[in-house]
Amino acid sequence: MRYELMLPHQIRTAIDGNWPVVLPLGVLEYHGEHLPVGLDTLVVIKLLEALEPEMDMVLLPPFYYGAASYAVAGPERTGTLHVGANTLYPLAQEMFTGLLRIGFRNIHFFVHHQTENFAAGMPTDLAFKFGGREAIFAFLEANRGEGWWGNGDMDQYYDQQSSGDDPFNWIKGHPLMTPQIIAEFPFDHAGLGETSLLLALCPDTVEMENLSRDHWYTASASAATRELGEKGRSLILAHMRHVLRPSL
Repeated sequence: MRYELMLPHQIRTAIDGNWPVVLPLGVLEYHGEHLPVGLDTLVVIKLLEALEPEMDMVLLPPFYYGAASYAVAGPERTGTLHVGANTLYPLAQEMFTGLLRIGFRNIHFFVHHQTENFAAGMPTDLAFKFGGREAIFAFLEANRGEGWWGNGDMDQYYDQQSSGDDPFNWIKGHPLMTPQIIAEFPFDHAGLGETSLLLALCPDTVEMENLSRDHWYTASASAATRELGEKGRSLILAHMRHVLRPSL
């Protein structure tokens, strides 16, 4: 269910059922002349919308204003809109704190921008990871007091780290494409992979007639097909299902 359309009794049902609460996270960045600037966020949104009818979940309004950087192109007349990580971190912390106070304990964000090495991290996902961790620490100290981890109630902490009983599992970030997916589907910027994926997910936003050969990173896009995009769609949806409902 879309969070902004939920009534209070529906929110309470989601809390009591420990539904996954999911934030589509992304940026606004130049993706050549043939693709929209919101691609990195759009693909996350469209995939989560495809998954939503399959399971009980809360879909938060998407956040587009990540740290795009100007590594691909400057903002002038290209559309790239960059918000620095130093600004994103406190916003993320406040957002996650609010979700915890509402009662959610199964919060996730999916991000696609600059995630080919997600373990190392990039400014957008690091800001939201850090904001989530800080929100958890502050929330626990406010509600359980200092020394909460050291008291006897936590003696099973290491045995339950992989389960939802660990409070540090309350907020998790995920790349849209894992290394396993990248091994089977091209990860690129505005090239074969992203163009194919958008042809499958949001074809009306792709204008192949405007494909420019002036950029090395768009050169492979001419070979993009909807069929290849459907393969990426299937791989990513399987990953999302595993993350959000491991028992499925």
